[in-house]
Amino acid sequence: MTRQPYPPAGRDDLVEELHGVPVADPYRWLEDPGNPATEEWLAAQGKLFSDELEALTGRDRLKARVAQLLRSGSIGAPAWRGERRFFMRRTPDQEHAVLYTVDPGETERALLDPTALDPSGLTTLDSWQPDKEGRLLAYQVSVGGDEESSLYLLDVASGERIEGPIDRCRYSPIAWLPGGKAFYYVRRLPSTEVPEGEEQFHRRVYLHRVGTSTEEDVLIFGAGLEKTNYYGVAVSRDGRWLQISASRGTAPRNDLWIADLTASSPDSPDLVVVQEGLDAQTALHFGRDGRLYVFTDLDAPRARICVADPALPQPEHWRDLIPQDDEAVLSDFAILDDLDRPVMLAGWTRHAISEISVHDLATGERVGRVPTPGLGTIGGIAERPEGGHEAWFVYTDNTTPPSIQRYDARTGETTLWAASPGAVEVPAVNTEQVVYRSADGAEVHMLVITKPGVEGPRPTILYGYGGFGISMTPGYSASILTWVEAGGAYAIAQLRGGGEQGEEWHRAGMLANKQNVFDDLHAAAEHLIATGITTPERLAISGGSNGGLLVGAALTQRPELYAAVVCSAPLLDMIRYELFGLGATWNVEYGSAAKPEEFAWLNAYSPYHHVREGVAYPATLFTVFQSDTRVHPLHAWKMCAALQHAQAADRPILLRNEAEVGHGASWRSGCAVGRFPSGSPQGRAAGRP
Repeated sequence: MTRQPYPPAGRDDLVEELHGVPVADPYRWLEDPGNPATEEWLAAQGKLFSDELEALTGRDRLKARVAQLLRSGSIGAPAWRGERRFFMRRTPDQEHAVLYTVDPGETERALLDPTALDPSGLTTLDSWQPDKEGRLLAYQVSVGGDEESSLYLLDVASGERIEGPIDRCRYSPIAWLPGGKAFYYVRRLPSTEVPEGEEQFHRRVYLHRVGTSTEEDVLIFGAGLEKTNYYGVAVSRDGRWLQISASRGTAPRNDLWIADLTASSPDSPDLVVVQEGLDAQTALHFGRDGRLYVFTDLDAPRARICVADPALPQPEHWRDLIPQDDEAVLSDFAILDDLDRPVMLAGWTRHAISEISVHDLATGERVGRVPTPGLGTIGGIAERPEGGHEAWFVYTDNTTPPSIQRYDARTGETTLWAASPGAVEVPAVNTEQVVYRSADGAEVHMLVITKPGVEGPRPTILYGYGGFGISMTPGYSASILTWVEAGGAYAIAQLRGGGEQGEEWHRAGMLANKQNVFDDLHAAAEHLIATGITTPERLAISGGSNGGLLVGAALTQRPELYAAVVCSAPLLDMIRYELFGLGATWNVEYGSAAKPEEFAWLNAYSPYHHVREGVAYPATLFTVFQSDTRVHPLHAWKMCAALQHAQAADRPILLRNEAEVGHGASWRSGCAVGRFPSGSPQGRAAGRP
């Protein structure tokens, strides 16, 4: 096949010396999206991609099957406020999930429909939080995928918007005081008050009183602290206790303070240090029984739950309730106390498979296990804030769309409470968890999904992420099922850098240890080849964001091992990544090129800087999003130009550049009603690449 020539891209003779090392950057001009040369180049890349796409056969059939399997819709766990509950549901014909409320009389009504707010479909519901009585709702929306959330207030009974917008609220938690008259929230300083280029940072915690101007909001916390800090904030159900968490960027540690709001004013809380300067992640829950429950990985990289007196919240006063498990990672808990013997439900992942155990609330003794539908993933465990004997959780696995399961502690039974609304015929697949060894001998787990009856080498996609303590757990995926049904294999490697084996596993793949992640992926590929699942000529790798960095490094380190690469919203220039988007918040995960030792780590694997002319690289597709405010598309633009210049094989290097799309998925809308304050280590999901 004769391919069209790649769009011309000038190579500048730009070399900088960093810490005594020359660093070439021939495509720096592509960092400027407003440069006419960049615009011309992107337009030409778009035409090239479209032309290549038209030549592919079978796409319509696969696309139709994916759409069919997506008609399962989705359902979210309920958030209770008294006898009223709130939940998200997406029907088969909806692009965005809708927020519903069910009144005490069991009357269901749509409360917030993103498509009704904006028929163009570009507006997403980023998060929502009812007040403690369920009368008011704070919600955040953004447009075009930019995640620049604006905050609004809504009267639940009437459905009318009563306040907003309040801007600069990206990733803000909402912590209501009882009565719905005020709440704490997080907001960035105005751009006029921060140095140029730092507009995405400088967050502060404020107290807002409903019905007043934001000009009257009271600054509570954050002045003079690290510019990249994320803050979590929560108020206990009885309104007595305030907690504030601070994490430098996405660091796997946090500082933590509490204040007794009955002993000091909500406008000027007397904050007491719980932990400060410790290398640990901790979050607190103030129980209805007056005890303080502590979720922490201090001295327990797989996490433990402790109890303490709220008046003595520091680590020296903690007592283990549920100690660390040497094989499973603690992920969540819920308290059910309307029982003769109150219990705690503890959520775990064991090699990324979820389970829930039952413990005596007073002693922590394990007294049972919550039945689950299968070997899959369990979402956050929800309970009624005022107590009870029931809990709800989301369940999904590779062939099961999300459903809501209800556990009754009085009977010990789990029953289906709500299913995803669409009925789809899901193909049969086999899922096997395998163990292989990486280059240094470390044991790594991998899920391999195949079609029953298919033998021998077949086209295979290997997916990985390997960063920020994020676990790769089973979940329903229309695209994976379509691929496997067509005869392919799909493998998901639980690489170091993730959270599948706890915080030690995470740290084994960050900073100076990042090469372990790439080695784990190479070893996964070699295992799939050695066991006859695939061959190098039929093996593709796929990853997005931090996973885009993973596959970018993989294709430059072992180009002969992979036939194709899909690299989505990637980080690829690791020398300059801190200068764009939210990059400065990730140097706690990767390191900083400003420091000689850390520069050496980054320079050793930075994919853009390891492209070599005359190498036969895999066929590569970069997908990026013009409204991405986390990872700037420049990474993929520069890498694409470099690979097109260097490619020695007859395999295409293509770029898909989408407009009005951002880093986060449009269906991610959800409620920040978890046990931990968003912004805390356990509650924070956004902000990472």
